[in-house]
Amino acid sequence: MNIRSEQRADIPAIRELNCAAFDASVEADLVDVLRQQAAPIVSLVADDAGSVVGHIFFSPVTLPGHADVTIMGLAPMAVLPARQRQGIGSALMRAGLAECRQLGFAAVVVLGHPGYYPRFGFVPASRFRIGCEYDVPDDVFMALELESHALKGKTGTIRYHAAFAKA
Repeated sequence: MNIRSEQRADIPAIRELNCAAFDASVEADLVDVLRQQAAPIVSLVADDAGSVVGHIFFSPVTLPGHADVTIMGLAPMAVLPARQRQGIGSALMRAGLAECRQLGFAAVVVLGHPGYYPRFGFVPASRFRIGCEYDVPDDVFMALELESHALKGKTGTIRYHAAFAKA
């Protein structure tokens, strides 16, 4: 299996994968819009012998009043249902975080399962006094500093791209 940046030819397979993993087209539609409207993005696939079996997507978010800190939002991450629990998601996560770090992003936020993301270093964003613009439980909105102390003293509410409000 190879983790690599998405290519134009992967777009239909990524869409199909997100629809299968989430049993709906909401996440696939979101990726399609963000791919066109958000920049920069990190979009990686897990390629197994020419088949896309996993996908992870990051797009910029903002923390109003703190333009000096660059933050990516992780959404979505998907693995084909038949290929879950085989380490594909973990490989995508490690590669995606490394790519975000290489691009100079200071932190990543995610709305996700509190039993999964902490293994990669995510903690409730409230520990940094950072909130989410959506009304979600505290333990599902998490943050990870890619640069040490990047979020120290950077309080406020994370704002996602407008496409998320339509998802």
